Amino acid sequence: RSLYQMHAVFRDAIDDCARRLGRTLGEDLRTLLFSDDPDALRPTWRMQPATFAIEYALGRLWQSLGITPVAMLGHSIGEFAAATLAGVFSLEDAIGLVAKRGALMQAQPAGAMLGVRLSEADLLSRLPANLDLAAVNGPRSCVVAGTAEVVDAFAAALAAEQVACTPLRTSHAFHSRMMEPALAPFAEAVGACTRNAPMLPIISSVTGERLG
Repeated sequence: RSLYQMHAVFRDAIDDCARRLGRTLGEDLRTLLFSDDPDALRPTWRMQPATFAIEYALGRLWQSLGITPVAMLGHSIGEFAAATLAGVFSLEDAIGLVAKRGALMQAQPAGAMLGVRLSEADLLSRLPANLDLAAVNGPRSCVVAGTAEVVDAFAAALAAEQVACTPLRTSHAFHSRMMEPALAPFAEAVGACTRNAPMLPIISSVTGERLG
């Protein structure tokens, strides 16, 4: 809220995203962003476009201050923000894609995610077959995803071993096999968009190599 009030570049970027998203969301993004309701952005179809808009606006703000990245690396929605800032997607196409992605993921069965304070190797040695390793965020920081029942059971097992874990505030099991039905329609949506070579270096979160 304070960035929106204090910085015209940030405000203009949020306003631009809100106008474009209004046609898809059917509501004003700014109302959701500045709501006092802690659950206003909980639904995936709202959260993902909102996340994109904030990251994109922050990027524009930094650029306006003369900060040019040596390279960009984004996770999940952040990769779309990086690609848009680098000119791979137009803002219009990017807004459409993140809204489509959020809607597709929202349509999948509900699930849960759990942050776990273990290395990837230590986590995989304990991971049940019906849970997925969703992210490796650091040497001892991983995330697992699956159905709520299985995640809760795994959290209880970790607690019995005195392994720290934290449920994530999410409605679905992102970056897991539960999202597979969304892959084909989303790939089709991406294929329908014009994509340009990046004008700023972007590192792929899949390969670790530079895109372009």
